[in-house]
Amino acid sequence: MSEKKLSTSRRHHLKSLMLSIAKGLLEDEKKQRAEERAQYMEDNCPPLELPSSVQELQELCKKLHKSIDVVDEERYDIETKVNKSIKEIDDLKIKVVDLQGKFKKPALKKVRMSADAMLQALLGSKHKVNMDLRNNLKQVKKEVKEEEKESVGDWRKNIEDKAGMGGRKKIFETEA
Repeated sequence: MSEKKLSTSRRHHLKSLMLSIAKGLLEDEKKQRAEERAQYMEDNCPPLELPSSVQELQELCKKLHKSIDVVDEERYDIETKVNKSIKEIDDLKIKVVDLQGKFKKPALKKVRMSADAMLQALLGSKHKVNMDLRNNLKQVKKEVKEEEKESVGDWRKNIEDKAGMGGRKKIFETEA
């Protein structure tokens, strides 16, 4: 059951070794990037030769403008591809979360706001809406039903009819 634990000095020694190896790898990576960049610039960007006449200078400017346009088109294409892939990645992340079935419900904050203020926030400050709900309600007239007075009969039958639900059973049976 007992797990072997490293002593603190051994752990620190291993940690320092790992950090020194990682530092060396990072420096090598920086050197490699600098070499790749220099090689790319050498391949794609020839050394600049400034012409002596104005006409040759104008031709050089036109050539540079064309090359700038080509580079901008490539940059735009690459940017759209990256944006598309980022969107696909986000969609896939959402699908993964859906498949796992673990949904995180955000904590809702209580907001004290009247109905008027809510509508004003939704519709903008130009529209002023007054929410007086009671005035907008439909007026309903209550009909007073006068129940026929039952003739005096067998008192046991009258009690059995009104039995159940506190004497309201008979009222529901007559309506249905």
